[in-house]
Amino acid sequence: MIPDAPEPKLSSLYQEVILEHNRKPRNYKEIADAKNYAHGVNPLCGDDYHLYLVLDDQGVVQDVGFTGSGCAISKSSASIMTTMVKGKKVEECQTLLKSFLEMMTQDEVSAESKENIGRLSMFGGVKEFPIRVKCATLIWHALADALKG
Repeated sequence: MIPDAPEPKLSSLYQEVILEHNRKPRNYKEIADAKNYAHGVNPLCGDDYHLYLVLDDQGVVQDVGFTGSGCAISKSSASIMTTMVKGKKVEECQTLLKSFLEMMTQDEVSAESKENIGRLSMFGGVKEFPIRVKCATLIWHALADALKG
């Protein structure tokens, strides 16, 4: 009889939702007339993304898209981020951004940030692989730049 093997750590990193967003990224498109744009590159691993935002006069994200290439973590983070910011005001996007970066870079996460993060909490397992944190946060840093216009 073969004893039960311990579950590998990678299983917490590559959860099914992350893999699904990597296979079929949401909002993977260039938006030619986007006024808000940012380019994020991680030269250590080759992740390279362009982020496009279309904001209305009230500062609400009407459309969002990204293009580029990278690992499963970076692409799924970009895909999920785009689904979460669409329809939100700039201030709400900045709050979500702050909460996500807090989760990814701090040992202790505030109750407010935990509440804001929602399904993004699945990326919490990435912290077990410090070199991969930059993969998950790359598009979020691009979001910060794009929101500045």
